[in-house]
Amino acid sequence: MTVEHDFDFLHRDWNVRHRKLTTRLAGANDWYEFDGTSSTRPIMAGHGNIEDNFIDDPNGAYRAAALRAFESDTGLWRIWWLDLRSPSEIGAPVVGRFEGDRGEFIADDRWNGTPIKVRFVWLKNAGAGPLWEQSFSSDGGKTWEQNWSMQFR
Repeated sequence: MTVEHDFDFLHRDWNVRHRKLTTRLAGANDWYEFDGTSSTRPIMAGHGNIEDNFIDDPNGAYRAAALRAFESDTGLWRIWWLDLRSPSEIGAPVVGRFEGDRGEFIADDRWNGTPIKVRFVWLKNAGAGPLWEQSFSSDGGKTWEQNWSMQFR
């Protein structure tokens, strides 16, 4: 399989179990869990996809989308996130690639006004199905704090 098909494993409808950290970048352990759904479809002749999510967060349910695009000349994926809580904001994409069944994607961002790095990790087969994890780093990527995961099933 060529690398532009790295995300083909995700092209379907899913039930999702979310796990989120309430207090981020503070050494907290205040996790909560909830369900949602996700549907991913290919676009641009398979060189990208769009993921539509319903996130049934007990703090307020919302819809969100991920847009992924593959750059053939670099072999890199770019992933943008957009959600209805702030529909006018779409930040810089996380950028990266898969090595085997693990994909890692990183970007510079801000959290509560502080510069951070954000990392998405995709595991194509994590037992019940694919697993996505988001982590933040406030020390330039030396250490990471995971703050959200989505187990697809």
